[in-house]
Amino acid sequence: MNELQTLTDAVAAQSTVIDSAEELLRGLKARLDAAGTDPVALKALSDQLGAKTAELAQAVVDNTPAA
Repeated sequence: MNELQTLTDAVAAQSTVIDSAEELLRGLKARLDAAGTDPVALKALSDQLGAKTAELAQAVVDNTPAA
């Protein structure tokens, strides 16, 4: 029974990460369109995307079982 709960928790955690990544990607186009050609807005968006990419990469590492 404990293995089932562990697996259930792992699936829930993965679903949360996937849902967050999908939401980030959905909003990216709208933010790029809104930034237009404003270099300050584009730099801020680029910085935010870089930070979120790092967070996603770390979440993948944290939730990947060791070999």
